[in-house]
Amino acid sequence: MDAMTAKGTFDTANWDAKQPYEDRDGVTLGLVTMTKTFHGDLTGTSLVTLLIATTPVEDSRAYVALERVEGSLHGRSGSFVVQHNAVSDRDVHALRVSVVPDSATGELTGLRGEMRIVIGPDGGHSYTFDYTL
Repeated sequence: MDAMTAKGTFDTANWDAKQPYEDRDGVTLGLVTMTKTFHGDLTGTSLVTLLIATTPVEDSRAYVALERVEGSLHGRSGSFVVQHNAVSDRDVHALRVSVVPDSATGELTGLRGEMRIVIGPDGGHSYTFDYTL
């Protein structure tokens, strides 16, 4: 298995926040779905389901998510699922986006890897996806 890197951008749309299912003492637990469109070495679309915790401190929050990506990665078509785990502790941010083992289909069967997401100063999103296949 050769290590590969895919790079590009993505757009988000269809942010659908459900009513908070728990809101106590300023700490809210909520459910959101959204879609993404990927451009670059990974092309395609995804559906993301997020569980979000917000606090009274604006920059202290967390989310976990599952995202099914369908499209083409360096010309190979199929789908795969990634798991997000993100925590913001005021000015310290941690995000891990990992391929769920054995979730890939089609020409992407066997895919493993991690994706880094960067939000630029203009609000645009880019990704770097290190993977093996």
